[in-house]
Amino acid sequence: GFVSFNPGVGGGSVNSLAIQADGAILIAGSFTLVNGTSHSGIARIDADGANDIGFNPLANNTVNSVVIDTTAGANNGLGIRCPNVAKGNLHLDGTELQILDNTAEKYKDLKPYQYHGSVYGIQPAKREHLKPLGEWNSQEVTLQGRKIKIVLNGETIVDCDLDEVTKNGTMDGAEHPGLKRTTGHLGFLGHGDRVDLRNIQIKDLAAKK
Repeated sequence: GFVSFNPGVGGGSVNSLAIQADGAILIAGSFTLVNGTSHSGIARIDADGANDIGFNPLANNTVNSVVIDTTAGANNGLGIRCPNVAKGNLHLDGTELQILDNTAEKYKDLKPYQYHGSVYGIQPAKREHLKPLGEWNSQEVTLQGRKIKIVLNGETIVDCDLDEVTKNGTMDGAEHPGLKRTTGHLGFLGHGDRVDLRNIQIKDLAAKK
């Protein structure tokens, strides 16, 4: 039968969801609140409909896996190590990993650090590894200390040390105070374009086995 779903979000919208094996639902989007609790665009709703307030992942030593399908001309970003409240732009106050339709004509003259998978303003990603529009892309992001590794559809497109690539300044010439952060929230930095996400998984590499 049909079951209604209202997670009680505020400050934005839910753009995608994924049902987990235990019946809980991961939601992602531009929201900042779920039932009155602060969240940065990602939350977990238990099978009974309650907000899992213990699930508010901080991006420190983590592996973040997500399946992405962009629409034509879509522009978004995965925010990592973001503050709960930004003083300015989250791609500066935190760190942004670009999500983009690289094939769109309007993006043909972007800077190398603005294309999909790039650490925005900091480190360009290798291109030509996105699947055609309408097909799902699998992307895994590994954060360990100052190192960021991004694997897109089985190909490593970024593997960098943030201190090393910024020792002579940032590529975009801007101040990025968020690069100094060692922990923070995960979130999605949307511009109103549709980007579908599914199978979002987060693993704490520092957790005891």
